[in-house]
Amino acid sequence: MKHLLTALILIISLSSCGNERIVQLPETQNKDILEINDVSSIYLFYDEAKDSVEFNRKNMISTTNWLVAIDKRINLKQTLPHLQYLHEKRHGDGMHKNEAARNYFSCSNPDIKNLAFIDFTDTKFIEESASMHQSKSSSLLGKRSVILEFLSQNEITIHNISDSLSMIKSSKFSFINDIKSNLKTEDAILKLDFNNLLTFQDYIDIKSELLKLNMNNLIISDKEFIHN
Repeated sequence: MKHLLTALILIISLSSCGNERIVQLPETQNKDILEINDVSSIYLFYDEAKDSVEFNRKNMISTTNWLVAIDKRINLKQTLPHLQYLHEKRHGDGMHKNEAARNYFSCSNPDIKNLAFIDFTDTKFIEESASMHQSKSSSLLGKRSVILEFLSQNEITIHNISDSLSMIKSSKFSFINDIKSNLKTEDAILKLDFNNLLTFQDYIDIKSELLKLNMNNLIISDKEFIHN
């Protein structure tokens, strides 16, 4: 268990056996969560020469909040199994459990020159397309199911946005406005579908934009779909 200040220092770099390993944190402009206490630090390092990752959870304590530092260069395919592991560990049965403990992505906020955190405790990461998953399960009664398909930052497709408009082509810079203008009143659940070659920075960019979406008629599904 570490105090917040210690965690902030360790997230940026970690020295072991004289070799310094650096996590290049993803950037966000989001400022919703800036301070967390009672934490453990978890790292996903990137080896650019080998295009490989190292998952370091040596300091993970089940009863604490987990600050997860993932190198922004890692793609979602490389990240997925570790995110699934963390979800299962947090929500699985265990002898020592703290129901109030949360999972957070650690990010760098250049505006305030400090860390910012994005909560992902309840997110379940599924290796399947949203459309395939939807075909095998029922949607929430009375709610339109809208799939946001993120192929790249400049190639986003919004599916089933209205009865008269089955698809909209969008981008990172416009998809929030497209949602707001086309789903003003109808109740809908948004399902996030990510290409697994997106980098973790791409993912945080998208999640940061979605945190700006404040519409009472919309629910963002706690299931996220990552696939090729």
